[in-house]
Amino acid sequence: MAATVAAILCVWLSLLSIAHTVHGMSRWPGGSSTRFTTLRHGVRQRLSCWFDGPSYITQCPIQAGQTFTYEFTLVQQKGTLLWHAHVSWLRATVYGAIVVYPKTGVPYPFPYPYEEHIIILGEYWLRDVLQLEQAVLASGGGPPIADAYTINGHPGPNYNCSGNDVYKIDVVPGKTYLLRVMLGPGQTLNVLVTANQPIGRYSMAMGPYMSAQNVPFQNITAVAYFQYLGATPNSLSLPAVLPSFNDNLAVKTVMDGLKGLNTSSVPKEIDKNLFVTIGVNVQKCNRKNPQKNCQGVNGGVMAASMNNISFIRPNISLLEAYYRDKNGYFTEDFPGTPLKFYDFVNGAPNNAPNNTNSKNGTRVFVLEYGTRVQLILQDTGTVATENHPIHLHGYSFYVVGYGTGNYNPDKATFNLVDPPYMNTIGVPVGGWAAIRFTADNPGAWFMHCHLEIHLSWGLSMVFIVKNGQGPLETLPHPPADYPRC
Repeated sequence: MAATVAAILCVWLSLLSIAHTVHGMSRWPGGSSTRFTTLRHGVRQRLSCWFDGPSYITQCPIQAGQTFTYEFTLVQQKGTLLWHAHVSWLRATVYGAIVVYPKTGVPYPFPYPYEEHIIILGEYWLRDVLQLEQAVLASGGGPPIADAYTINGHPGPNYNCSGNDVYKIDVVPGKTYLLRVMLGPGQTLNVLVTANQPIGRYSMAMGPYMSAQNVPFQNITAVAYFQYLGATPNSLSLPAVLPSFNDNLAVKTVMDGLKGLNTSSVPKEIDKNLFVTIGVNVQKCNRKNPQKNCQGVNGGVMAASMNNISFIRPNISLLEAYYRDKNGYFTEDFPGTPLKFYDFVNGAPNNAPNNTNSKNGTRVFVLEYGTRVQLILQDTGTVATENHPIHLHGYSFYVVGYGTGNYNPDKATFNLVDPPYMNTIGVPVGGWAAIRFTADNPGAWFMHCHLEIHLSWGLSMVFIVKNGQGPLETLPHPPADYPRC
């Protein structure tokens, strides 16, 4: 019984309630004991792995009263990126956008908009999210539903406490607006909208996409307004229409429409072919108080894994342990293929918790500098199939293929001409996705599901990319103010 708990939720965002032309707040939960790290989500982090941010992967958390300056260079990137806290579930309240404009004189690859607006979609709890994660993990079960969804921090009129707390964009008839949207967990999307409809107030709505079965979720949508100048209380006012919460076809339709603009670097030849299964597990209960602490499926303890290995974070920075050659904190034996092959989607073990266990470990996979990698991500039906947003730190990658069912190399169709270039891919429910990248950025790079509870349960792993030749292919020394555990 997996659950969709993420700071930036898997969502439907109905941009407008009728057919406009579409081209394309933080609450600090802390106190004196609060610790955090931050991540520049989607930033290439070329030779700046020390500043990547995930706690106990590239750094220890910044302690209360301490400071750490993140320094990185944006190279050959433009568009809308994301930053957020990367310790516990603090990203539920600590997040924002990074907008990278083209260099002076370089035009947008679309008509220049009249205005630009950042739209960030989130979840909100009326609880300290640090304590919430601790309580959920102690229970062995799933998390409670969020108290609200938000659009730029505003729940909108559908919630009892926020009838007048509505985010609004005032628009001029006939003008085109660029909306920089955070869509799924860790994903961003730029959308052009032309205000070419009758003067009125149109709703933008956000609701959940829940591909897992029998999982509770917040079903009250967040609403914002796209309001024409000149609109009066008596003007046209239409609600937004959202797809069904489990409309997998709508998700596929969006993905089918994404194409890459500059795809000259798509790896055509592959040096390393990896196959990684992703999914949820149920461990047997070995806790002293099963009634209180084993509230997972059939009295088990919930977990999640890649290639049936649930990742255990070390108690120091894994990157520092690697850089300083400290032994005992991780092993270099993450399997490049599943430990066992079977019908992952329809024939997965499901007698929880007897045959749904995963192994635990802090395992990494080591790549030589310059390795051209193809990675198949395969959803599994252990416990339940669902869509998993998988994010790879330090790299963007080309999504060269995806489909439903079990990956079959003899039948899979790949796009090596204009595949989308992404840093987070929603692996289809009961399906697979194929990504390619070149390992040309040395360091320790986290790959994980961007659903918070799945990350807490262990659905993650680490790639270590070794140094190449010379200073431009070598990880620099750590900074002087590097946080210590």
